[in-house]
Amino acid sequence: MARVGLVVVSHSRALAEATVALAQQMLPGRELAIQVAAGTEDGGLGTDAVAISAAITAADAGDGVVVLMDLGSAVLSAETALELLADDLRERVLLSAAPLVEGLVGAAVVAAGGADRARVGAEALLGLAPKQAHLG
Repeated sequence: MARVGLVVVSHSRALAEATVALAQQMLPGRELAIQVAAGTEDGGLGTDAVAISAAITAADAGDGVVVLMDLGSAVLSAETALELLADDLRERVLLSAAPLVEGLVGAAVVAAGGADRARVGAEALLGLAPKQAHLG
């Protein structure tokens, strides 16, 4: 069964990998394509549009991809990455404004359950709702 894939774009590889590890804890026994495009080749901080486009391609199983990003230029790099993709894949990619950690956890749970790209994106956007409700 094809599922929506997820891509984590971060300036920090360590942050991205820790975020993915947290999300995977919510998926015991379930498989889900989560790719990381984070940091620079030399281990520094930064983002790379080419690496992001490669991660999107790797995460896509035909049902599309939701991309979650950390800070400002990660968004710009993700937008640039879209331009590097084939038209048919670009149409299946959703760049999400969701918070990185909370959004990825929610998105991963519903994606692993077989939700479509729109539902996965919507769940990611709800990531801060429990904290907002609790703290008022």
